[in-house]
Amino acid sequence: MANLNKVMLIGRLTRDPEIKEFDNGGKVANIGFAVNNRRKNPDSGEWEDVPVWVDLKAFDRENGRKLADVAQRYLRKGQQVYVEGHLVLEEWNDKENGTRRTKTVVYADQLQFLEKKKDAEDEPAAPRKSAKGKKPMEIAF
Repeated sequence: MANLNKVMLIGRLTRDPEIKEFDNGGKVANIGFAVNNRRKNPDSGEWEDVPVWVDLKAFDRENGRKLADVAQRYLRKGQQVYVEGHLVLEEWNDKENGTRRTKTVVYADQLQFLEKKKDAEDEPAAPRKSAKGKKPMEIAF
């Protein structure tokens, strides 16, 4: 049976990334994210946006991308971002009463900025033109 676990979202950060560093040198960025679904209000007949709140996690991989570092350095509340990732069901025991808890989270595999950062001091470098003078490629982390 076929199986596919891929998520593609465009939305905005609901808060600055929260960074957690591990004793082994690893790092994770916990990112609050929101996307909108459009629906027609049955009472008014008007179209309205209904927010969907999503928890994202971006990791620094030992032999791969350092997405937590990128999130910590460049992402801020309100910024629009494209995210590709996959769904993960996190499970744990509640510390207060020992109840088994679960939560579905998107683990980011790729982040792409969709707007310029307002603070020019911390702005990432502009993409370079290719050797043949073609259009610059989009930066994807």
